[in-house]
Amino acid sequence: MVVYLDCAATTPLDPRVRAEVLRYLDDDFGNAGSRTHEYGRRARAAVESARDRIAALTGSSRGDVVFTSGATESNNLTILGLAAQSQSRHIVTTRIEHHAVLEPVAELQRLGFTVTYVDPEPGGWVSSEAVTAALRPDTLLVSVMHVNNETGVRQPIAEIAEALQDHPAYFHTDAAQGFGKDIESLTHPRLDLISISGHKIHAPKGVGALILRRRNGARPPIRPLFHGGGQERGLRPGTLPVHLIAGLGTAAEIANAEWKDRARQCRAYRIQLLEGLAPLHPVLHGDQSRVLPHIVNLSFPGIDAEALMDAWSELVAISDGAACTTQSRQCSHVLGAMALPEERMSGAVRLSWCHTSPLPDLPAMVAAA
Repeated sequence: MVVYLDCAATTPLDPRVRAEVLRYLDDDFGNAGSRTHEYGRRARAAVESARDRIAALTGSSRGDVVFTSGATESNNLTILGLAAQSQSRHIVTTRIEHHAVLEPVAELQRLGFTVTYVDPEPGGWVSSEAVTAALRPDTLLVSVMHVNNETGVRQPIAEIAEALQDHPAYFHTDAAQGFGKDIESLTHPRLDLISISGHKIHAPKGVGALILRRRNGARPPIRPLFHGGGQERGLRPGTLPVHLIAGLGTAAEIANAEWKDRARQCRAYRIQLLEGLAPLHPVLHGDQSRVLPHIVNLSFPGIDAEALMDAWSELVAISDGAACTTQSRQCSHVLGAMALPEERMSGAVRLSWCHTSPLPDLPAMVAAA
């Protein structure tokens, strides 16, 4: 059996979430915008309950949660939507962001915005000092990811939020990889916008949210990317996918209740995995004191990543980097920004798991490599 170890790309659907999704497909299938009958009212109640469950994970309120198709859309809505409403023309971000942030930022550059890209420390995290040093009086937005999707390294979100207390710039984080796993840092009230994806926490693909917090009584002034219908305060119009939203709400509630146990199980899994691979002398990438317990990015001396994945193809499903960019077959921009030697970048693979992952046949993996 091939063991799935690519949970940083997407997670398996939790059976409890699946049951909730099917309920709103088969039984309570009403349109949440229909207010004249019980089917619509039940659908609306499911949507509002999901808002509460998601808000609880970030110390936000129900009204802060806008549903989207996922973190990529939430990132675009934040970056392009803010830029359309402001005279400020400077953006601060980092060189290790997901392409779902880097590409809309690049589009703003094309339109004449100035962007400062903060370099990471060798351990794969950006310092709050480097971020604040990049600020200018006309900085509109600071966007720093919560947890890096390739290395699993946490970014100092709370420290950056503290450092931004006296600056008007909006602070956004792409929390796709850390939402529901690393809880406390996302509750900082100076964090204005948070992007999340359901399929990273055992909910379905195709649903996520953007959390917009009030500051001094006002939410970030975002212009919608498309129009029609007025749903989600006009920021994301269209009929709400109640089944997906209900599934995301259930997944968030479960994560809130179980994240400590899940983290403990993932740490134990990590220890066993690395002990089993020790004969191959793995070299770990990223500051291991800052990583989430469900991701490891590593290389093995003298072994190329493509050759390794081919050798392991009947044993484990893994990635040689971010799943969204593997078609390019280029070295990771994240590892490049960390200034890793070429041989380590060309040999880098990412193994990621969840609390339900079985251990693969580790002796067979060592022998096959």
